[in-house]
Amino acid sequence: MHRNLGEEPSPSCGDRKHVLVVTADPGITELLDTTLELAGYQVLMAGTATEGMMRLTQHRFDVVVWDATLPDQEEFARGRRMAAADRPPLLFLTTCDSLHSLAPELSPGTEDYVIKPVRIAEVLARVHVLLRGRTPERHEGKACYGELVLDDATCRARRGPRPLGLTPAEYRLLRHLLANAEHVLSKEQISRHVWGEFRADHAIEKLVSRLRNKVDREESALIHTRRGFGYWLGCPGL
Repeated sequence: MHRNLGEEPSPSCGDRKHVLVVTADPGITELLDTTLELAGYQVLMAGTATEGMMRLTQHRFDVVVWDATLPDQEEFARGRRMAAADRPPLLFLTTCDSLHSLAPELSPGTEDYVIKPVRIAEVLARVHVLLRGRTPERHEGKACYGELVLDDATCRARRGPRPLGLTPAEYRLLRHLLANAEHVLSKEQISRHVWGEFRADHAIEKLVSRLRNKVDREESALIHTRRGFGYWLGCPGL
C-alpha cells in the first residue's frame, strides 16, 4: 500500500481527500499509510523534509501530516509562515519536549498537533476537524466568505459589487483572516504573515483599522476584535 515518492498519486475516487504524510519513522509511516487509506483517504508519503517540500510544490493536497521532529526544516518553516493562506492545513506530529516551541506558532483552524507516540484515532479525528474547518469557499481561483470575494490572480477584493481598493498589506491581512475565518488570530500571527517579522502592536492596530474602514464601510461588520487575544473575521449569520 505504501507508495514511493517517484510515483504519482492515484486519481481521486469520489470525495476522497489527498493526504501527504511526511515522516522518517518507519512505524508511523506504516501505521498512517495503512489506516488513512482504510479510512478513505488517498495517501502519499515522504521520508524527509526536502522530499515533503518537493511534493507540496508538485501536487495539491487537502491536508498534510508533518513530523515536526524531522531535521533540516528551515525551508519548510519559512514557507509555512509566509504562505499559510495558500497551503493545505497542517497536522504536526511532535513530542512533549518540542511542544513549547511549536504551539505558539500554530495558526488556529489551519494547524494542529498530536503528541508522539501517535494514537491513530486522535490523528483521524484531528485530520477530519482540519478538513471541516476550511470555511472559505473557492470558486475559479477566488476565495469567498459570504459576499466577500478575494481574487488571488489579480490581488483584488470586493464586498458584494463594491471594490475594496486594498493596499498589498491590507490584502495580505484580509486574505489571512479569510483563510482562518471564525478563528481568532493573534497580533503576532498577523504580523509575521503580513510583514514576515514581528512589528509593534500599534502598527497592526492601524492596519486593521484601515482594513475595517474599507471592508465594513456600510455593511454589517465582518472584522471583529477579541480583546487580549486578537482579531477574527466572520458573520454570525453565516
